[in-house]
Amino acid sequence: MSDLNRGIMKFDGADKPVLVAISTFLVLGAIIGLILWAFKVAYIA
Repeated sequence: MSDLNRGIMKFDGADKPVLVAISTFLVLGAIIGLILWAFKVAYIA
């Protein structure tokens, strides 16, 4: 069993590279979105 198939990812195939890439994209996209929103609110407003 892979380490990625534990914790909240308790389903078969949780360590597939496609799922890991999609979740990485979503997490990084959310972080980038929050940073851009913070710059917009702090400096443009």
